[in-house]
Amino acid sequence: KLHTIHSEGDTEMVTKEILVQYSDLVEEVKEVRKKIDFLESRIPKIQERINEIESGELVKDKVRGGIGGLQSFTIEGTPVKEYEERKTELMSKKLILNKRKTNLEELEFELLQKTNEVEEFIASIDDSRMRRIINLRFIENMTWNEVADCIGGGNTEGSIKMAFQRFMEKS
Repeated sequence: KLHTIHSEGDTEMVTKEILVQYSDLVEEVKEVRKKIDFLESRIPKIQERINEIESGELVKDKVRGGIGGLQSFTIEGTPVKEYEERKTELMSKKLILNKRKTNLEELEFELLQKTNEVEEFIASIDDSRMRRIINLRFIENMTWNEVADCIGGGNTEGSIKMAFQRFMEKS
């Protein structure tokens, strides 16, 4: 057990693996948000097309006929069967997109919860040096060498890494 966070009655554990995944979690949230935004832009367009179909668009066509087939007539009307099929297709597509959007929103929520757990874990660390090390390494996504340079004081990549590992083992 590395560190326990209590949220909404559940006990969650922030592990080294979750810390390592933090930057990927943040990027995944951005990717999921882009997908949600894309779906949100498509759904109203489909609904607009459904509304057009429901309003009963008129179609005009010219036909030849009459005595000797020499007369031209313009016919106008609503091709009901064709529009009903198209409307059904669009409504199905809208339902599928809404379901996909809901699934993505649930995933986004879970990812945000996980990133919040990591941030709460880091904020709960009493040791300022260790909080800085973890923040630089996992939030700022620096290499261990870069973290050692930022911490200064003659620290090396190895000493910083070892301090982190000891901290995680005793937490």
